[in-house]
Amino acid sequence: MFTAWAVFLVSAAVIVYAGTKLSRYGDQIATLTGLGGLWIGVVLMAGATSLPEVFTTVSAALMDSPDLAAGDLFGAGMTNMLTLGLIDLMHRQKRVWQQAAFEHALSAGLAVFLTGLAAFFILLGQDVKHGGIGLGGMTLLLFYVLGMRLVFRQESSKWRQREQEKVVEGQTAEAPTPPSMSVELRRASIGFAVTALALLVAAPFLAGSANTIAEQSGISTTFIGTTLLGITTSLPELVTAIAAVRLGAFDLAVGNLFGSNAFNMAAFFFVDLAYRGGPLLNEVSDAHAMTGLWSILLMNVALMGIIYRVEKRYLLIEPDSLAIIVGYCLGLWLLFQ
Repeated sequence: MFTAWAVFLVSAAVIVYAGTKLSRYGDQIATLTGLGGLWIGVVLMAGATSLPEVFTTVSAALMDSPDLAAGDLFGAGMTNMLTLGLIDLMHRQKRVWQQAAFEHALSAGLAVFLTGLAAFFILLGQDVKHGGIGLGGMTLLLFYVLGMRLVFRQESSKWRQREQEKVVEGQTAEAPTPPSMSVELRRASIGFAVTALALLVAAPFLAGSANTIAEQSGISTTFIGTTLLGITTSLPELVTAIAAVRLGAFDLAVGNLFGSNAFNMAAFFFVDLAYRGGPLLNEVSDAHAMTGLWSILLMNVALMGIIYRVEKRYLLIEPDSLAIIVGYCLGLWLLFQ
């Protein structure tokens, strides 16, 4: 047991460190390329910080531990909403959710839809596998790609509007990119690739040690995946969100969390591809559907907090942020029961 915990902690530390570095390199790439904050958070940063979940769950699937894999993906969704509640309480100057753009409702809605769809396929239990991939996994990936296309079109429309406003105001075009920026972009891209490789190496050790802990402790892999793996692999999102809020990049923080939840559901496609048994969503416990539905409840609370712009605090505490934190703890308790 001690050896399993030691391997788990060391591999978790590597994943947290590499995931944090990966996020920073991703932020540098996004800044140097001049993409919008919401698009950066929802796509680039969400994909970067979700790599620990993807690599870990694929490793769990290869080890024939489908519940461990599904628990990590659904548990990460709950943990990301816990992070959203925590950063809102930590930022005392002004509410984080009120600083975020209304357009986050689209990415949040996509995350809610995909999570509900994944829970539906689990409860349906009639998924079929074709070409080594289940219909559920293919459907989740397809809707994720379509949803990201909508987000991209939305951000493109806003970018064109900003450019038109610059023309009306008589602003000149931006200066050409200096050579130093190209060097920085190349350096950031290399760092991104190296840290992604570190995640790829550490993920199998994290998944294997978590599976050993579940077997030796007698606790189900469903609960271990949702708690230990879900929290550990979501730490890069937590670190990135806190750093973004301190920089005043509220769209980056919120977009990263909702985008990660959507990306994690699309990751079922890759996990199903790695799993040697039947369709993955047929093999996992029905308890994961409860975790997914609970994650949807937490995301809806966050979504209402973003849309409802009236600032209300009771004893310097935002009720919706507190509701997410309490709801997360209650959800873990119900899952353990």
